[in-house]
Amino acid sequence: MEYSLTEVLRTVAGTVPEREAIVHGSHRATYAEFLDEVERLGRVLAARGLGAHTERDALEGWQAGQDRLALYLHNCPEYLVGMYGAYAARVAPFNVNYRYVADELRYLLDDSGARAVLFHSTFAPTLAEVLDDLAVDDLVLLQVPDESGNPLLPGAEWYRDALDAAPAVDLPTPSVDDLYILYTGGTTGMPKGVLWRQADIYPAALGGRKISTGAEYDSLDEIRENALANGMRVLPSAPFMHGAAHWMAMNAFHNGNTVIIQDRASTFDPTDVVAVIEREKVNILLLVGDAFGRPLLDELERAPHDTSSMMLLISGGAALSAPVKAALLEQIPTTAIMDGLGSSEAGTQASQVVGAGQEVSTGTFKAGTGSCIVDEELTHLLEPGHDGIGWLAQHGHIPLGYLGDADKTARTFPVIDGQRVSIPGDRARLLVDGTIELHGRDSVTINSGGEKIFAEEVEAALMHHPAVYDAVVAGRPSERWGSEVVAVVQLREGHDAGVDDLRESCAAHIARYKLPKDIVFVDRIVRSPAGKADYRWARSVITATEDR
Repeated sequence: MEYSLTEVLRTVAGTVPEREAIVHGSHRATYAEFLDEVERLGRVLAARGLGAHTERDALEGWQAGQDRLALYLHNCPEYLVGMYGAYAARVAPFNVNYRYVADELRYLLDDSGARAVLFHSTFAPTLAEVLDDLAVDDLVLLQVPDESGNPLLPGAEWYRDALDAAPAVDLPTPSVDDLYILYTGGTTGMPKGVLWRQADIYPAALGGRKISTGAEYDSLDEIRENALANGMRVLPSAPFMHGAAHWMAMNAFHNGNTVIIQDRASTFDPTDVVAVIEREKVNILLLVGDAFGRPLLDELERAPHDTSSMMLLISGGAALSAPVKAALLEQIPTTAIMDGLGSSEAGTQASQVVGAGQEVSTGTFKAGTGSCIVDEELTHLLEPGHDGIGWLAQHGHIPLGYLGDADKTARTFPVIDGQRVSIPGDRARLLVDGTIELHGRDSVTINSGGEKIFAEEVEAALMHHPAVYDAVVAGRPSERWGSEVVAVVQLREGHDAGVDDLRESCAAHIARYKLPKDIVFVDRIVRSPAGKADYRWARSVITATEDR
C-alpha cells in the first residue's frame, strides 16, 4: 500500500483525537485541534490559487506540478502546521535556513520557484530585501508574530488572521505522488531541492515501517492500531529547518506520539531543554552530535535533574563521539542512545544503539532496509565482506531527483545492476555480518555542528574582499563542533587585511555560522594544473599551522 502524508495524519488524528499532538510552552493542541488548524491553512492556500496543476505537469514534467511554500521560521507549532497545511492543499513546502543572508535567501526562493512564504516577524527585514528581485511577484506572505515586534510586512497577512478567516472551500484529494521537498547542500555549490514522492519518503524516513519488523504498513487499520499503542513524548531539539528535526517530528505524528518544542526554540539552550524534559516527561530526545551533546552534558553535570522519563536519545545529522556518548549514558541511565545514519537523498539508512553498561563505539551501524554498498567505480553492488571501501547507497524507496538539476540527479541516482540507487557520497564497507562500517564523506563539505558548509561558497565570500587574491577552505577537527571552517588565504601584493576584516567582509555574503573560525595566510595558494583547489594541500597547511 502507498499513502500520502495527509492521509496518514488524518488517519492518526481520527484514531487518537484527544491525545496531545503538540506542546510548546503554554500552547497545547490535541490531534483534533492540530488537524483543524492544518486544514484551515490548507483552505487559505487553496483559496489563494495555490495547489497542484496537472496542466503544468503535462508541459513541464513532475518538477513543476505543485506550487511551493517556503517555511522561514524558528521551531514553533506553525512550522509543522505549515508543512501539513501545505500538503492538505497539494502544495509542496520546503525548508529555509533562517541564518541565510539576503543573497542566499534570494537564491533559494528563486531556485524553488516559491509562490508563498510563511515566516517569523524577525525575518521580515531580510525577506523585504529580496522581494523586489524575485521572478515571482505575487507571493502569498503569511507572517507569524514573535518577540522581535517587527510590524507586518507590506503585502503580508498575519498568519492567525488568515486562518481565522479561512474560507469554506473544498480541499483537493491528496495523491501519493505529491511531493516532499528538502533543500540540502550536497558536496558543491548552492543548496539543491531533493524531491521525493510522499509514498516513498513515508517508509524511507517518516515512520512508515513497523519498528518491530521493519515491514511497511499494509493497511490504514495497521496505522490506526499502531497509533493506539503509542503515546510517547518526543522532543526534536534541533531546528526544523534541517531534515533530522522535522523528520523526527513527523515520525512522532505518524506514530501517534506527542511533539514537544522547547520553550526557547530559536537556539539550543541546554538549561531550557533539560527543564522541558523534566516538566513534560519527555521520552525521546533528538540531538545533533557533540555540538548539542556537550552542552547538554555540561548542564546535567552542573546540577541534579530528573530525567527518569527518558528512554531514547537520538543523534541525527552528526554522530556523538564515544566519550560524550558514554558520559550521557552515565548521566541518564534510563536511556539508550541511537546514532542515526541517513541523508536527504536516501532517507534513513542505518543505526547504532547502545545502552547503559554496554560498550560504546562509533563508526559501525546496523544496516536498514534497502541499504547497500556500491563499488568504487559505480558499476555493481558489493556483497557482505567485500574487499576495499565502496560507496554507501540505498535502493527501493529513493527520491525522484534534484529540482532543476538533471546532471546532478543522474550522478547521484544511477542505475546499477538493473536497479536505480541513491549514492549520497559516504564511503563505507559492508562487513560479513551485515554491519556497515562508515569511513566518512568523500567530499569537501564541512559538517560543523550538524550544519553542512560548502567550501566553495566560503571561498567565494572571501573573494569579495579587495585584498584577497586567492582562497581555499577546508575543515579542521573541533572537539565541540566535530569540524570547523578554516581558510587558507593568499593576499594581493601590496594589500593587507586581518582575520577580523575578512570575517566581517564574508558576513555580507554568507550566514555567520559559515564564517572561518581561523584564517591561515600563505604566500601562494597551490592549485592543480586544471586550476582546481588542492584540498589535501590546504588541510596539510592548516594542520602544520596548528602544530606549531
